[in-house]
Amino acid sequence: MTEKKIDNENIEQGLLERIENFEKSGRIPIQENILKEIGKFAGENDYQVHVVGGYVRDYFLDRPRHDLDCTVEGDAIEFARKLAEKYNTKAVIYERFRTALVPIGEYHCEFVGTRKEIYQENSRKPIVTEGTLEDDIKRRDFTINALAASLNPDRLGQITDLFSGIEDMKKGLLKTPLDPEITYSDDPLRMMRAARFASQLDFMIEENSFDAIKNMSDRISIISQERVTDELLKILNSKNPSKGFYILFFTGLLEKVFPELYNLAGVEIVQEGNKEFGHKDVFRHTLKVLDNLSSVSDKTWLRFSALVHDIAKPQTKRFSDGTGWTFHGHEEIGARKMKGIFKRLKLPMDNLPYVEKLVRLHQRPMALVDDGVTDSAVRRLAVKAGTALEDLFMLCRADITTKNPNLNAKYLANYEKVAQKVMDVQEKDKLREFQSPVRGEEIMEICGLPPSRPVGIIKTNIEEAILEGIIPNEYDNAKQYFLEHKDKWINDLVEQGMIER
Repeated sequence: MTEKKIDNENIEQGLLERIENFEKSGRIPIQENILKEIGKFAGENDYQVHVVGGYVRDYFLDRPRHDLDCTVEGDAIEFARKLAEKYNTKAVIYERFRTALVPIGEYHCEFVGTRKEIYQENSRKPIVTEGTLEDDIKRRDFTINALAASLNPDRLGQITDLFSGIEDMKKGLLKTPLDPEITYSDDPLRMMRAARFASQLDFMIEENSFDAIKNMSDRISIISQERVTDELLKILNSKNPSKGFYILFFTGLLEKVFPELYNLAGVEIVQEGNKEFGHKDVFRHTLKVLDNLSSVSDKTWLRFSALVHDIAKPQTKRFSDGTGWTFHGHEEIGARKMKGIFKRLKLPMDNLPYVEKLVRLHQRPMALVDDGVTDSAVRRLAVKAGTALEDLFMLCRADITTKNPNLNAKYLANYEKVAQKVMDVQEKDKLREFQSPVRGEEIMEICGLPPSRPVGIIKTNIEEAILEGIIPNEYDNAKQYFLEHKDKWINDLVEQGMIER
């Protein structure tokens, strides 16, 4: 990836057509009735109101327009209260920032007074003062987001573009309205947003802006983890996630916000006689896997699993004479690292078991390619994967990044073969959410045991018999097997000192 190249090959023809239509009139169509009604109300009450930012940008890019963010020239809070009264609703006021949220039907309309924002060097909270429309527009992050469309009936849809944002959209360019060091210093999260918009829109970052991010990447440390993680997840969910992560890498931001991912980069080469042994660049491989997966799935936590599936390779890397580089156990160690990563990034912990499972199992299917693999090994993978089995195989297919078409086809064929075998077994033996058909309560009642570890051991013995194919996964067979073996198991537990008799 070229760090600074401006590439507008992917800017669709429809964008140019919408810009040409705009240039004829200086206006864009405002289609939402709610915005027209807000504009009419503003005109009747001597306010000037504009819809700003993402709404205008997304009109030109033909993207869904969900954000109804409006700028009010004057007292936005007073305007919001009057508007809420008209619609018999209640405005939510944020006095400190001079903003208000007015719920109207299915819409949540946000109003902010035209303002200046001044950030102190070590704070992420701005000092807000009243300003002009120009003041409000120039404090925004990028020129393509510094566009305002009037809602007042006499100027409905008329665009204010003080910083050539429409021209930058033509170029597919992310550029700050002011000197980038000022814009990024005011709110360092904008550096992450640059990577995110590049990923979402397939835009490039303007050279001076890119350099400013590299020079100022340390300043991301004043931003709360929640805001940083929100941008990481938006990059992850974008149509071109690798682009955003490459930008984070090249600017130095990735080392600050996700060091484990940053540390995957690089290739170590060992000379042994006349031979050189090098391993693949795990960072580039990881982003290729992520892009492969993102082309077939929009599941956030499946994509995250792709991002971290090889996260433990640096610490498991070993060179073996005559063999080359190995990464034995990286999947297990990687799975164990997930809890710490989730906690530090403040990710929702209810997704942790799923990610741990996929990281831990992503190498397992390839071990089942051999026709001589036992049915019990197939059952064990089906049980361990559970409801995530199809996602696991999706990750495994994405993990094939060889450029050799013959090898690629061979690996894919092997995975399809294994996937069908495992899924057939899972369905036939009812293993999707597998556990002993004889439940703990029944074991306790028959054996006279309280809730304890021995009960779990007995359950495991029954489950092992099913996985080994000794008995089918059915209640009657499992109970009969339990009754036949329970005395021996109890005696064994007594001998181990786990049960007193």
